[in-house]
Amino acid sequence: MTVGDQAPHRRVTIRDVAVAAGVSVATVSKVVNGRDGIAASTSARVMGVVDELGYETSLIASSMRKSRTQVIGVFVAEFEPFAQQLLQGVSYALRDTQYDILAYAGSVSAGDHAGWERRSLSRLGGTLVDGAIIVTPTVNLDETSVPIVAIDPHTGPTGPAVIDTDNFGGARMATEHLISLGHRRVAHLRGRTDLVSAQRREDGFRAAHADAGLAVDDTLIFDGGYRASLATRAIGEMLDRDDRPTAVFAANDMTALEVIRIATERGLRVPEDLSVIGFDDLPAAAGNRPGLTTIRQPLHEMGVSAVRLLLSMLDGGATEHIRMPAELVLRDTTRAPGASA
Repeated sequence: MTVGDQAPHRRVTIRDVAVAAGVSVATVSKVVNGRDGIAASTSARVMGVVDELGYETSLIASSMRKSRTQVIGVFVAEFEPFAQQLLQGVSYALRDTQYDILAYAGSVSAGDHAGWERRSLSRLGGTLVDGAIIVTPTVNLDETSVPIVAIDPHTGPTGPAVIDTDNFGGARMATEHLISLGHRRVAHLRGRTDLVSAQRREDGFRAAHADAGLAVDDTLIFDGGYRASLATRAIGEMLDRDDRPTAVFAANDMTALEVIRIATERGLRVPEDLSVIGFDDLPAAAGNRPGLTTIRQPLHEMGVSAVRLLLSMLDGGATEHIRMPAELVLRDTTRAPGASA
C-alpha cells in the first residue's frame, strides 16, 4: 500500500506505517520511540511516512514505556475570558519546547463540581500529562500524582507552587485612584466571598479608605460574584439608591462592564455621572466604549511563569510562590465627580 492509498477517515495504525514504509512493525515502533539500532536512512523514511499519514502513538502507551508523555495539562473550571488569557500565555511559553498542551475544563457538566481538580488529576495525571497547571483550584493539592502549579488558588498561596497577583495592592491602587479624583462615595462590587483573591481586593479597598482618613460605608459594598449574571441585581440596587455612589470599584472587569451597561440603561453617563474601574484588564476592557479603566493583572505573563516553573519542577527544580505586580491602566471610565468633558 502506498501513502496515497490510505483510506480516509480511518485512524492510522502502526501497521499502516510499516506497510507504506516497507519495514516491519517492530522497526516502526523503534523509530517512533527513539530507540537505537535503526539506520538513519530507514528512520528518515519511516518518519516521512509518519508525517504524511498523520500517525500518532498512543499517549497512554507512550507514558507507560517512557514515563513521559510530553504533554502539559491546563485544568480550568471553564473556558471563560480569564482562563483564555492564561492559556494564551501557556501556549506562548511552550511553543519552542517538546511539550504539547491538553486543555481540560473540569466543571462545565451538570452536577456538583466541588473538588473538580482532584477528579481531573485522577483521570489524567500520570497517564496523559506529565504535569499540570491548575487555574483557580478550589482545594489544596499538596499530594498529587504529577507536579502541579496553581494559578490564583481559592485558598490563597498555601500550596507548594503558586502563581498569583498582588490583589491587595491592586485593589488599593484602584481605590486610591478614585479617591484622588475627589470621590467620597465609592462602592465596591466584590467578587466571590469564598476566594482569597476577592477577600484581598476588598481588604485593599478598605485600606485605601483608611489611608485617606475616610470611613468605609458598608452599605456600599455589594456581592458581584465575579460574574456579570450574578451581579446584575446588586448593581441595580446600587444605582437605584437615592444616595447612589459617584464611583464603583468592581472586583473584575466583567462585572465592571455590567455596571456600565446597567448605568447606561438608567440614563447615567460614564464617567460624567459615574466613574467605574475594574480589575484584570481583559481584552473586553480595552474594546469597550468607553474604554474601561482597570487594574492590569498580567495574565499572559502568569501563564508564561507557570510553564517555566512547572518545567523546572519536572527537571527536579524547587517549587516557589511567584507574585506578579498589579498595574493601573487609565482609560475613559474615571473622572472627578461632576467634571465635564
